[in-house]
Amino acid sequence: MVRFLGALVGAATVVVCIPFKYDNHRCHALIYIKLSLIPSNNVGQYEGIEPKREIGKSVSKQLNITKLLANLPLFQQLQDNEITRLAAETREVRLGKGQILFQKGDLLDGFYVVVEGQIKLAFSSPHGQEKVVSIVGPSGSFGEAVMFMEKPCPVFTQALEDSHLLYIAKRGIFTAIDHDSAFARRMLAGLSMRLHGLIQDVEDYSLHSSTQRVIGFLLQLADRPTKGHTTFELPASKQIIASRLNLTPETFSRILHSLSEAGLIAVKSKRITVPDITRLSRFDRAPLTPCVKNARAPLNGEQTPLE
Repeated sequence: MVRFLGALVGAATVVVCIPFKYDNHRCHALIYIKLSLIPSNNVGQYEGIEPKREIGKSVSKQLNITKLLANLPLFQQLQDNEITRLAAETREVRLGKGQILFQKGDLLDGFYVVVEGQIKLAFSSPHGQEKVVSIVGPSGSFGEAVMFMEKPCPVFTQALEDSHLLYIAKRGIFTAIDHDSAFARRMLAGLSMRLHGLIQDVEDYSLHSSTQRVIGFLLQLADRPTKGHTTFELPASKQIIASRLNLTPETFSRILHSLSEAGLIAVKSKRITVPDITRLSRFDRAPLTPCVKNARAPLNGEQTPLE
């Protein structure tokens, strides 16, 4: 029987007695174990020693993830036990402005939801030209398609500002789908809307003038009120938005200037004011308006559709 005899106070030494037999003689071995003092802030690193403050922090973090999930539109209709189960498969991700989240060709075993901040999805050519595919803001998600298809990511992602995201593992999503058919339909609806948006983009690039694309984008930002005055801010830099609309930054700035001169908008840095939404909307549908007519031919430096 191994016996703990005690510790030498101040010397950080533990004395252990181990009995054994040698040549039919009963013997005891005394083992002196010298311990290095463990700093209190590193206690949690040692096996078998788990300070209560770390446990509390872990529980608090898990509760925070559960609350964040419950407040996201995609998960709001899930039962509490399903949210808790999903939270166990979720981790928080924080990115600084300009930080890359994943690269083109990476594999994802889950998808991301933006809690705060803004994420750019884009791809670049061998010559360094960048095409922004999407800008994802709070409550928006990305990565679902490649998660389901188990295909490499076709784009890279980068934080346009300091961002807070949730990464939800595939197994958690599959469990939620198995338990809740309504959740499966919401996932399917989200992917369908994404596909519809991409088809709309192809139509815009192929059939609409650069001016029409810019006006359509501004009307979307204004949430398309039926009439009256509205003010809003551009969600990203003009360079990013231009790439999203398949324009050069110069073309985008020139169109904003033309619309401003026509009295359709007022531009102050990233702040856009539309005095009359109805007038701007009619301008969007007026192909014979001189400004629109002139914009039908590719402007200097404008990218061709899908280039």
